[in-house]
Amino acid sequence: MKTVSTEISGGAAARQALESCLSKGGVALFPSDGIYGLACDPLNPEAIARIHEIKGRDDGKSSAVMYLSPLAMRELVRDLGQAVSVAFGKLLPGPVTLIVPNPRHRYPLACREDLSRLGVRVIDGPLAGARLPMFQTSANLSGEPPTSSFQGVVPEVKGEVDLAIDGGDLTGLPSTVVDLTSYDEDGTWTVLREGGMSRGDLIAALGPG
Repeated sequence: MKTVSTEISGGAAARQALESCLSKGGVALFPSDGIYGLACDPLNPEAIARIHEIKGRDDGKSSAVMYLSPLAMRELVRDLGQAVSVAFGKLLPGPVTLIVPNPRHRYPLACREDLSRLGVRVIDGPLAGARLPMFQTSANLSGEPPTSSFQGVVPEVKGEVDLAIDGGDLTGLPSTVVDLTSYDEDGTWTVLREGGMSRGDLIAALGPG
């Protein structure tokens, strides 16, 4: 396992190591904006299977695809309606996961059974600018709480990854999950999980819902 610290080596070295790891089919432990996560190439079934194995079981849940560069999601944005595209510009990057229509059934391994919906994240921070999309989930054993510190990642997880990126202490808040699949049709949206973005900020960006 290779370990990189964003505080010691800097963001550029960490981004380069992350891109190299994912492009080779590896699994990385990385700092998101609120908690530590596991990441791999979202089109690599073997790498995704490894993540499920590391976590202890496959719970069958869908996962979001995370971008660290808005430019990397240009093709995805072309599939979106005008209202959702505007919402992307207002909310991302930020501590929010947006569930959006997925007419081209992109990233089926992340969507699981429902290919018509895709969860999307864009975050800032020391890894911002990395060019590869990532299948991402929390860096914890199934059934256990996620952690906001590199030291808090249990050895059963940390010892099984190809790359571990130490980004220091994070906020501890997961992303707020917002369903925008009907937003272009009627302007409605639904919070599926409370987290790092407040309802007030969502109303200011999206309207009353």
